[in-house]
Amino acid sequence: MSEYQYYEFQAIDRPLSAADRQALRDLSTRARITPTSFTNSYEWGDFRGDPRKLMEQWFDLHLYLANWGSRRLMMRLPARLVDRKTLNAFLTEVDFATLKAAGGALILDIQVEEVDLEDGDDGSGWLAMLAPLRADVLAGDLRLFYLLWLTAVDADVFLPDAREPLPGIGPLTGALEAFAEFIVLDRDLVAAAAERGGEAVMGTGDASRAAHGVVAAMSEAEKTGFLVRLIEGDAHVPSELRALVRQAMAPPAGTRTVGELRARAEAIRAEREQAIAEQAAADRLRRQAIEDRLRRARLDGLIRRGESVWQDIDAEIERRNAIGYDRAIGLILDLEAIAVEQGQTGAFAERIGAIRERHARKARFIERLMGLAED
Repeated sequence: MSEYQYYEFQAIDRPLSAADRQALRDLSTRARITPTSFTNSYEWGDFRGDPRKLMEQWFDLHLYLANWGSRRLMMRLPARLVDRKTLNAFLTEVDFATLKAAGGALILDIQVEEVDLEDGDDGSGWLAMLAPLRADVLAGDLRLFYLLWLTAVDADVFLPDAREPLPGIGPLTGALEAFAEFIVLDRDLVAAAAERGGEAVMGTGDASRAAHGVVAAMSEAEKTGFLVRLIEGDAHVPSELRALVRQAMAPPAGTRTVGELRARAEAIRAEREQAIAEQAAADRLRRQAIEDRLRRARLDGLIRRGESVWQDIDAEIERRNAIGYDRAIGLILDLEAIAVEQGQTGAFAERIGAIRERHARKARFIERLMGLAED
């Protein structure tokens, strides 16, 4: 396959109507289209649609992958639920991500190039892993944008005394880990950033107390407004309420500098590489111990067999083929080791001399035998 492209779109806030699906079908006769998704792949040609226009009109998430190393993630966010100025502050030095207005929405567009495609990666599993990020952002979780900011740290854009925009990003969700992998962000830098927790953990006692405080502080009109919208099916109400709880639990701004993050990442990398080296050394010792036990058992077996081993060597040589010669040489090597252990190298040399005489006309075997002497 010389070329491969994968396109996937998801509609979350509003399902596609029959007319919407027909308009999409006009763009592709092969695509898999449902009321909430559009998926297609190409091994030749290109998609006739414009992904950005499709996002503006119908979809909330888009993922693109090509086997020449291009990846793209687009996310449509209702403008009323996010602070554009805050989000843009994370992206100031990130040259592969943009945040642009589209009607009443903002579209986050992330494009990375020159990514090595792993064997078997056809793009089909990525959006399922990354989709939770949108709900997290709408609920006030900005760690996706911290990871984008971290790419500029990885690119050495900032001065060492620049400070992180959030007080850490731990503990990472599966979606955030997948996103860091998707944009090919240095794993050790991510680990350094995640050593400190800057995220309000929903479902904990602290979050429950904060939620009670947020609701208690609301006016009756505000509470009524949320309840009416919830009854009417506004899917964003839970996200808005979680965002208010996060704001109430917001920790102080980040205190670590870029220089400290980079130094910690280097320390984590050194620790990881040392652990890998130690594990590899332990694995080698374990394999060697197993090989030594097997070799000892094999030699002990040959010792018990005695003279019959020499007969087997002659029988293998008489096969007059490479397999037989190799087996004969293997037995000779084992007998040599036994002779060294028992101090009988002289007698061993005499037996080998006799074998050379008996099989002198078998040039290929004699070649192998001479090779042993040279080794």
